Amino acid sequence: MKPSPVKRCVVGTAGHVDHGKTRLVQALTGVDCDRWEEEKRRGITIDLGFASMIEDGWQIGFVDVPGHERFVRNALAGLGGIQMMALVVAADEGVMPQTMEHLAICSLLRIPAGVAVLSKTDLVPPDLLELAQMELEETLADTPFAEAPILPVSSETGAGLERLRETLVRLAGQAAPIDRHSKLPARLPIDRAFHLKGLGVLVTGTLARGTIATGDELDVLPSGARARVRSIEVHGEGRERAEAGERTSLQLSGVGLEDVARGHELTAPGVYRTTSSLLVSCRLLASAPEAIQGSCSVRLHVGAAQRVGKLRPLVPGRLEPGGEAFAEVRLEEPLVAIRGDRFVIRRPSPQTTLGGGEVLDPAWRHRRGTALATAVDALAAGTSEAAVQWAADGREAGLATSELALRLGVVRDDAASVLAGAVQEGRLLEAGPGRFVTAATVRDASCRARRLVEAHFAADRLSRGMPKAELVRRLLGAHAADLAPAYLNWAGQGAADKAVAVEGELVTLPGRAGELTEVESKLARAIVDGFEKQGLTPGPPEELCRNLGAKPQVYGGVMRYLVERG
Repeated sequence: MKPSPVKRCVVGTAGHVDHGKTRLVQALTGVDCDRWEEEKRRGITIDLGFASMIEDGWQIGFVDVPGHERFVRNALAGLGGIQMMALVVAADEGVMPQTMEHLAICSLLRIPAGVAVLSKTDLVPPDLLELAQMELEETLADTPFAEAPILPVSSETGAGLERLRETLVRLAGQAAPIDRHSKLPARLPIDRAFHLKGLGVLVTGTLARGTIATGDELDVLPSGARARVRSIEVHGEGRERAEAGERTSLQLSGVGLEDVARGHELTAPGVYRTTSSLLVSCRLLASAPEAIQGSCSVRLHVGAAQRVGKLRPLVPGRLEPGGEAFAEVRLEEPLVAIRGDRFVIRRPSPQTTLGGGEVLDPAWRHRRGTALATAVDALAAGTSEAAVQWAADGREAGLATSELALRLGVVRDDAASVLAGAVQEGRLLEAGPGRFVTAATVRDASCRARRLVEAHFAADRLSRGMPKAELVRRLLGAHAADLAPAYLNWAGQGAADKAVAVEGELVTLPGRAGELTEVESKLARAIVDGFEKQGLTPGPPEELCRNLGAKPQVYGGVMRYLVERG
């Protein structure tokens, strides 16, 4: 097994159909990415192709995506995991519709680096090549790739290929570092799944996070299956381990093709989960045909997955072409998503790219009015603010470290660091091991505890106190009953001006004496005298109550008072 190269980068081709993307990858790597008979017959790429090259200490992988408008959904499955865009524009045709759509998609996905390649330069004279370069410069000017180098190349003659290789290596060093992703829990969006006789189920994808080693057990989401990694290949080379940023092929056991498919994800066990409800920050492309107001049917693309659903702008309530809004997305089927995931939305019919953005909350609950505005502001602000908002959403149960880890897609230690920071800032309180609540929740619970105890005494003035178990049940319910010690401590130790006082298994009001009135004192003496006269064979309590002419409720209260105080 060969060791993994220290430096890795995955490049995705982009551009119009028949502009030479596949031929360019073949010229750079020697690999023909058109693997299907139909692709070779029609001369266009229909599905994803993969190849790689080693250059100056870098392993640069290529995801060759289809350029035809009918196969943009396939292109999106490959573009989700790349670190660099190679926009290919044929010099003899110039910028075309799919050039613009692919460029918009790469911008929405915030691919960190890019290079523009003017292909087929052997087919045009110098003056037309210059015009094509000027057009491409204008096209890139208002995009995140305005500074991307534009390189004229001929895959047929080899002109410009060496300079392109050098540029890819240079830009790979400027792309977002993958090393930090290697420390995160494993996450592999599957862009291809198939079965080979004698080998079983194989899947491929770009390892977005973490590392995967032979023998690892992984969750398959959303199917819920558990797979074991039998062997690993990275660009055709056998490995013991794959790392973030590498094009990876896994041989799996324990699953069938019915369990894995494009759009599913292989993940570290118990770290990620699926969702059907998202809060997102969404930008609508200026080229979008119309504004979005109310619910709009969309096809949402996250990683290699695509799902049909409804997008509804929330703040503001209307999303204009070229504008941005916070929106909720309700999906017909679940997918894996975490805070920070980039996404693209397309119109189901006719199929056009509308826009995209970032996932803010992968477990969104609908809100209205002030609560909506407050939640959106917090979730858009930062990770710490989002954690506080999620703790507030949990009310008395608060937010568990494990839950935060799921929403962020991080290990527990990283989630614990976020929560510890919020505690240090005074925005969260620890209610139990790994459970955090907001200060506002504590204040509210303390006030409600006092009201419940006051209501108890209003109904039974002579009671020594409200049973603690009853207060916990009514105050916290089953979902937060395990946090009762913390809440009772806060309520009784000055968190809300000492709302209640805990005395053993009873809860009372601070300083409450609970003394008998003059009438009740006389009744108490009469009850004691009555029992003393009856000796060891007292009659039924109801008989004594009638004999004394007392009201049953008052008699019962005085009786309990006497019993509780011995």
